[in-house]
Order: sequence, then structure tokens, then C-alpha cells
Amino acid sequence: MSEQLTRLLEIMATLRDPQRGCEWDLAQDFSTIAPYTLEEAYEVADSIEREAWDELRDELGDLLLQVVFHARMAEEAGLFAFDDVARSISEKMESRHPHIFGDEGGTMGETRWEALKDKERSAKGATSAMDGVALALPALLRAEKLQKRAARDGFDWPDTQGPADKLAEEAQELAEADKDHQLEEAGDLLFAAVNVVRAYGIAPEDALRAANTKFERRFRAMETIHGARLKGLSLDQQEALWQQVKQSESEMD
Repeated sequence: MSEQLTRLLEIMATLRDPQRGCEWDLAQDFSTIAPYTLEEAYEVADSIEREAWDELRDELGDLLLQVVFHARMAEEAGLFAFDDVARSISEKMESRHPHIFGDEGGTMGETRWEALKDKERSAKGATSAMDGVALALPALLRAEKLQKRAARDGFDWPDTQGPADKLAEEAQELAEADKDHQLEEAGDLLFAAVNVVRAYGIAPEDALRAANTKFERRFRAMETIHGARLKGLSLDQQEALWQQVKQSESEMD
């Protein structure tokens, strides 16, 4: 084990020491730390998106701390320790790469990768294609994973027209729904939109992130042109600014 990793494990052990530890760290449990773990993972993704490599180093450290924190609490509860975590992922990576660490040969494609993961899930007692899709995933990502699982068993449209028609159908059902059913129909609409995007071979999360970035960039540009917040402008005035920004971007392409 590296010197710095050993140092980090010792720091966490000290912070969780009942006699001389930190009150905040001692008060935490798996459920209270989990939100921080998710937040740190998103911050890692954000620094990569912005190509902020110095920040990435720090954010990866923050994420590693989350692993160490969870492992320390598990060790205290007699469940497992950090070494067990490292051993588990090492064994998993070796078993998932038999062409590298075994004697099977060949190359690793998506089909082979998923077959290996299915084998692991079956060994753990999975009986449904839906087993193992984490409930805590962001809804957009979870929708994509559920649809991919179903598609591997043949439950999928063969082209883009089927999901596109379904999206139009769900939009109509939302428009016609009474208030008691609007939430359900809105969810169906979003789920269908994920299916359409996936049919084009595009990751829905990537597509929506790109759309978010574009919208934010254009809205900020509108504010810059106006010289202030847009709150006092009419919708027509704001639409004119939006079109001006779009035209400016098209001229730069």
C-alpha cells in the first residue's frame, strides 16, 4: 500500500476515534455520508467537463475520501475493511477481462462485457433483467439503464420510428390528463423521450447535459446584450434577444 494511502486511512481512523476523534465525523453513518459521495462524484465529472485538471486532482481526492470514510465505518461495524474493498474490485476487474488476465483471448466488446456482468448478477441470485439497476441513480440515467436491460432481452423497437410515435402518443396523453394523472403521464413522456434519444445511439445524459450547457450559455448572452437581468422584459422582448443570440452563434459556426 502506498505511503499516502496509508496516511489517509490513518487520518480517517483518527477522525473516527471515540476518544480523540472529530465530533462531526463520529456522528456520521452510511446514510448521512451517501449524499456527499454522490456530490463528489458529480464534482469529478464537472472538472473533467471543464478540463480543469488541477481541480480534478483535488476532486478525485475528495471522492477517494468518501470510499475511505465508508470503508472505515464498515470496519467499525465488523462488516469489511478497506483492503476488502480493494480486493473485491481487483477480483472483479480480473474476472471481467479474461482476455487480459486469463487465457480466453479475443477482444472486449460491449456484448461480451454485458455477458460477463450478467453472469456476475446471476451468481448473486438475480432472476430478472431489471435486477441490479440501482434505485439511487439519477432518474434519467436509470431510465436509460432499464431500457437497455429490456432491449438485451429483445423488448425494444427495431428503429427510431417506434419510439418517436410513442413519444407523440405520451405527449397527447399528458395534454389530455386530469390533474390527478399529470405526474404519471409526465413521467411516461420523459421515459419515452429517453427511448427516442437512445434509439439514435446517443446517451440521454450526455444529450441533456449538452442542452443544459447551450441554454445557460445563450441565456447568459441574452443578459450580456441587455446589460442586466431580463426580469422586467416582456416575453416578446426576451424572445428577440434569444433569436439574436442564436443568429450570432450561427454566424460564428
